[in-house]
Amino acid sequence: MSLSRHRRFPRSRASVRDARAFVRQVLTGWGHTDRLDDITLCVSELATNALLHGAPPGREYCVTLTLDGSVIRLAVRDSGDRQLDIDVPEADWEACSGRGLRLVREVADDMGVTQQVVGKSVWVAFKSVSPSKGAGRSLTDAPTRLPVVPQS
Repeated sequence: MSLSRHRRFPRSRASVRDARAFVRQVLTGWGHTDRLDDITLCVSELATNALLHGAPPGREYCVTLTLDGSVIRLAVRDSGDRQLDIDVPEADWEACSGRGLRLVREVADDMGVTQQVVGKSVWVAFKSVSPSKGAGRSLTDAPTRLPVVPQS
């Protein structure tokens, strides 16, 4: 059984906070909170990138969460025409930005970009434990990398 929820957000800095709240609400409702901090961090980074670099002025971006078995997929879609390479080089040591996608790539179990007719979706996937087992997860448990599955 697969569950999915999405919400559109305006191109404003305050919307990143709202995107985090949406993710927390949905995952808590589904009873999958074992990766809540990782997923919340990722939605912050991806939503910030969407509003700064992806969503043109006056447009929105969309956050989608999908639960399919034990895999949680977070996607942030924007309508901009800017291409995104998730294999970003290491940021300059003195730079004030440029580390977000690298951080997302390290925290998520899988990551990719799906080009749309208009815009793109940047997605991340997380292996989650069942709600009844989530309380026992240790911070030292390493996530299992997921196979890359193309999304349309």
